Amino acid sequence: MKKSLFVVLLVAAMPVMAKLPAPSPENKAKSAETAAKQAWQSKVDSYQLCQVQDKVAATYRASAQAAGKPPGPVVATPSCADPGEFKYVNNDQADRPLEAAGAHSPATTAASPHNKRETDAADKTSGGDTAPASQSSQPATVKEPSTRNSAEPSKK
Repeated sequence: MKKSLFVVLLVAAMPVMAKLPAPSPENKAKSAETAAKQAWQSKVDSYQLCQVQDKVAATYRASAQAAGKPPGPVVATPSCADPGEFKYVNNDQADRPLEAAGAHSPATTAASPHNKRETDAADKTSGGDTAPASQSSQPATVKEPSTRNSAEPSKK
């Protein structure tokens, strides 16, 4: 009896354990906006509470002075900060990679070589028969970095 009840409860709980699909971008944006609005409303509530507390403190001080009682020292508190109007900025553009955001300039084909002036100047000075100074007939030698520690003596 207990086993069959357990199986029935397990089968009944299967739909509850199913994985929900991922929220759509519209749902994500709406939930982000709702969260931002709730955070703003919390700031508004704190601002209004601060104003009421200041008003109550001022009323107490005035009534205490009218009754002839010394109201005690004034405690320094931060001023009430007005949160302003609610403005939601969708940061969807910030989450995209730079390529998708259109941050790079479009590729264009070159109309002329980038070093044309240097080649023309080299042709005029040398008569046009020789290669530019950067292209010598001898191959450049490349010194490879040493893999040995310079502190160790070399063995020959």
